[in-house]
Amino acid sequence: MPEKEQDIKSDIEQTGFLQQLGPAIPKLTIQVSTSVLESWGSIANTLAEFCDVPAVLIRRLQGDHMEVISASTLGNNPYQIGHKALLKDLYCALVVQKKEPLLVPNILKETGDTNKDTDLGMVSYMGVPLLWPDGEIFGTMSLLDSKEHTYTPRFENLICKFKELAETQLAMLFKNMADRKSLEYILNNLKEGIIAHDLNRRILFYSDGAEKILGFPRNEVLGRDCHEAFGESLCGNRCSFCTGDPTLDNKKDHTLPITTNNGLKRMIEMSVILMKDENHQDIGALATITDLTELIELQMDAEKIFSFSNIIGRNKKMISVFKQIRDVTDYDFPVHISGETGTGKELVAHAIHNESRRGGAAFVPINCGALPEGLIESELFGHVKGAFSGAIREKKGRFELADGGTVFLDEVSELPKLMQVKLLRFLQEETFEKVGGEKTISVNTRVISATNKDLKQEVQNGNFREDLFYRLNVIPIMVPPLRERKTDIPLLVDHFLKQFPGQKSQQKFKISDEALSMMMDYRWPGNVRELQNCIQFSIVRSKGGIIRPMDLPLELKQFTPKNLNRGPSRKLDSIAVKEALVKTGGNKLKAAKLLGVGRATLYRFIAKYPNSIKS
Repeated sequence: MPEKEQDIKSDIEQTGFLQQLGPAIPKLTIQVSTSVLESWGSIANTLAEFCDVPAVLIRRLQGDHMEVISASTLGNNPYQIGHKALLKDLYCALVVQKKEPLLVPNILKETGDTNKDTDLGMVSYMGVPLLWPDGEIFGTMSLLDSKEHTYTPRFENLICKFKELAETQLAMLFKNMADRKSLEYILNNLKEGIIAHDLNRRILFYSDGAEKILGFPRNEVLGRDCHEAFGESLCGNRCSFCTGDPTLDNKKDHTLPITTNNGLKRMIEMSVILMKDENHQDIGALATITDLTELIELQMDAEKIFSFSNIIGRNKKMISVFKQIRDVTDYDFPVHISGETGTGKELVAHAIHNESRRGGAAFVPINCGALPEGLIESELFGHVKGAFSGAIREKKGRFELADGGTVFLDEVSELPKLMQVKLLRFLQEETFEKVGGEKTISVNTRVISATNKDLKQEVQNGNFREDLFYRLNVIPIMVPPLRERKTDIPLLVDHFLKQFPGQKSQQKFKISDEALSMMMDYRWPGNVRELQNCIQFSIVRSKGGIIRPMDLPLELKQFTPKNLNRGPSRKLDSIAVKEALVKTGGNKLKAAKLLGVGRATLYRFIAKYPNSIKS
């Protein structure tokens, strides 16, 4: 027996897990490979030639009957592959029953009975059982002759050797199946969901975890196109199997909201990798699904979250914005984002798009205040060739480019009155005509708008249509200015510093407590954008990789915070300070970091209100 096959058989016999798994594997589902059948055909022919018999058969037990799956092809063998007979009508019955070899030199002399073998002229029978590694019967290897036949110890030893070879090959088949079953067992015990599909999106594996998260029964999913099985694209049109040939390099991760088969709203993280065969050819995709719903909700409720969809913040007002973003992602209603210049309105719009099922499609931003008035309609809705001077070819507008995705109308208050009318019609009917065109075009686009002005006041001033205001302002989101969420400044500073590594030896920049304290006191009229510019300016001015007060822009160095007449600081309160000091064992530096303020700010607060923090 080859050393490798012997090692495989030995490994299987010693593996308790596979032995326990054996009875759980339905043996009839294990297919005998073509290469094994060819090997068994060679065994049958070799035995037939050496033992001088017309028929050597390998039969497989199929319930109450036996089927010939391999047979010798030398001489006059009356049996054909596929021949079936009831087990009780064959010599094999005793071999299967006792799992022991059986020799009948001449049945007519010994018992005089007949069976299906004697009906074919076979009077001599030598049979040995073939067993799976866990001891279950696979079938028999038998030698039949039309004349009386006995076997010397030499031939019996040869038969036993071929029996061992055949059982080793059975062990290899069993191990492959057992490995697959044990892998399924492991994957089904993971909390994460696992889904595998081929290049045609046909689902090949669907774990218990996936069934629990998504709510779709396994029997309704396996073998079906993943888009059809789940009612729509589970990946949110983010994977390359949605259109064209798959182009995943190694791995692709994204977070998206889903609606389960039970109608529940969940936020999941999906990681998708391409599966390759032993020749490194693409054969399908493997997706891991993690349910983030409870984790995100707990983080938001406990205000432990520091960022959401690339937006930095942990202030209560930002947590409220994060929750609003999550609430609107499941719906396509228009959203209007208001806030001062530089607060991050476009980031919020991006977050709404990315967290929604449209996240895999286009996000098309339009700065309504930057478009020339004569070209606004063409930019928004497109034009046909020859529509106006210079229109040398047909052009798609922004709404058509965003079909299936999201259009972001920034500074929407700057739209001329005529365009407000056309935008209102589009919002009502979701159709439009290109400039110079007669064909009505329908698109599926979500509209998000934003402005740094008070849009309701613009309506009262007669600058903006009231009916359009109500169409756009279905779901309003207010982004707070930086001066109202100053506890986020240390987080933002750290984020911006990480974006700009030092050019020399890639040093990491830091900021001194004094400089951070000055930033905490400043009012930031330009909001987050001004803070980012401040960090860039300070990095250029700084020496030694540490930003100090002298490195800050002039407006920060000249700014003097207004003194408050009474009461605690608006950035800090006595309860929060007292709790931070208790948690840090009185360490003021650690307490300042916990509160998200500079050390100097905390010192000033304690010096100004010593009685407010006494226990």
